[in-house]
Amino acid sequence: MTDPTQTPAETHPHTPLPYGTPDTPRLAVRGEARLEVDPEIARIAITVTARGTDRTTALADLTRRNEQALTLIKSYGDTLEKLETGTFSLTPQLTEKGRTERIRAYHGRVTHTATLNDFTTLGELTTRLADLELTRVDGPWWALRPHSPAHRDARTQAVHEAVQRAREYAEALGARLDALVEIADLGAENTPMPAPPGATRSFAGYGGAPAPAGATPALDLEPQRQTVHAHVNARFTMTRPTL
Repeated sequence: MTDPTQTPAETHPHTPLPYGTPDTPRLAVRGEARLEVDPEIARIAITVTARGTDRTTALADLTRRNEQALTLIKSYGDTLEKLETGTFSLTPQLTEKGRTERIRAYHGRVTHTATLNDFTTLGELTTRLADLELTRVDGPWWALRPHSPAHRDARTQAVHEAVQRAREYAEALGARLDALVEIADLGAENTPMPAPPGATRSFAGYGGAPAPAGATPALDLEPQRQTVHAHVNARFTMTRPTL
């Protein structure tokens, strides 16, 4: 039976406390990392449009222009990592005057998003698409893949910084780290800085072959460096300080 005169601490002498003790102080630190790396992929948005007073003609023009754009994009083979169609619309536009619903024209639109992994041909594809009839190109938007090694590198660096910071605190007290109690991952995210509104992007040439005479010149595209953040909280115990 338990001795009623014993205190809880005497009954369970090895129960860990949620806080440090003079013999085993606890130390809480935060580790951070910020890396700047080259992008791995680039995305461009392609919008194909058509307009006509006749619905059938407008739809036929849109279909033809859309096929031209898709054929051009797919011709880049392995350079194209992903091609996705966003929205399609064919909208009648009514006359502004008159009591009856009279259709003045039809507006058609198809949007696509292309993801490329080879930046040497990005400028060429961009300008060739922009040279197509009633075709708009937006972008590029630079990014890392979700499972890029850069994210792992940032998290590893954040942990190393937390350990180093805790070690420095312990040494400042004449102690040393004893054990890791807890480590909490606050996440690592890719946060590329957007271009200011109205700013133009300059894109980098990667030493590709010169365009043949009469061909549409390729843009020079400069990839935008990506910033990867990682944060981690860590708790340690340390030996008794020498005060």
